[in-house]
Amino acid sequence: MADAVLNRPSGRGKFISFEGGEGSGKSTQIKKLAERLATAKLRAIVTREPGGSPGAEIIRHLVLSGMGKLLGPDAETLLFAAARDDHVRTVIQPALSQGTWVLCDRFFDSTRAYQGRLGQVSPGVLNAMQRVTIGDLKPDLTIILDIPVEVGMQRAAARRGKGVPDRFEAEDLQFHQDLREAYKQIAADEPQRCVLIDANADTDAVAAEVWQALRDHLFALPAAAASTA
Repeated sequence: MADAVLNRPSGRGKFISFEGGEGSGKSTQIKKLAERLATAKLRAIVTREPGGSPGAEIIRHLVLSGMGKLLGPDAETLLFAAARDDHVRTVIQPALSQGTWVLCDRFFDSTRAYQGRLGQVSPGVLNAMQRVTIGDLKPDLTIILDIPVEVGMQRAAARRGKGVPDRFEAEDLQFHQDLREAYKQIAADEPQRCVLIDANADTDAVAAEVWQALRDHLFALPAAAASTA
């Protein structure tokens, strides 16, 4: 039943962002959702921030190499804003206008958490950058994957293997604990858009929660219909 509802033409595509700390499973859950949307006959693209477009990928390399940290939080915010502007103009907006769903690994909530809450960049600067880069564009749904910091860092280390930690993975545990709290606050501040999901579980169980959030927030299926899906 849910897939039948999702298969109805809807004009503009839906924009779903995934947020969370290091090792929270965003990439895995985006992949699972993309596969389920494909089964429901819906076009979807998977993208990421920083990055997602040729220009933004260049900036991604600068940021994750630590260049942004050397320049300071305000300059790092400007780098993210420049990457987001290119990403939105060349990838996200065109896809949405063509009826394609966009699944994005991080969006502006990451800037508010990392550079705003942790870097103490002023709300005025963040709001100005948001107006310039995305205007009124917001995700239709934001999935925030929550996981204990120690578990997330262990996952990130296992994924990285012998590679060098990037700019954010290299921060200390207190940084990541503060980041977790920042995301919880974002979810509490915008419950109509954001859903906080316990990611410290089996990946299939988390995927089921993500799918339920999508149905509840984007399509509001009746309980009886949801139970038959």
